Amino acid sequence: MFGTDADFILSIHRTHAAELHAEAAADRLARALPRRSTRGWLGRRQHPGRAGDVRR
Repeated sequence: MFGTDADFILSIHRTHAAELHAEAAADRLARALPRRSTRGWLGRRQHPGRAGDVRR
């Protein structure tokens, strides 16, 4: 598969560089997306309720 040690090292370097580029792209995307707010449209904090919770 690899003719020389240099080819092997170069393939490792390219693989690592591709992983770093993918990680940087994911970080940029995460920073570009707006953060989810814990406040609803009425301005109150929304707490996740249980399915069995029923207000009386």
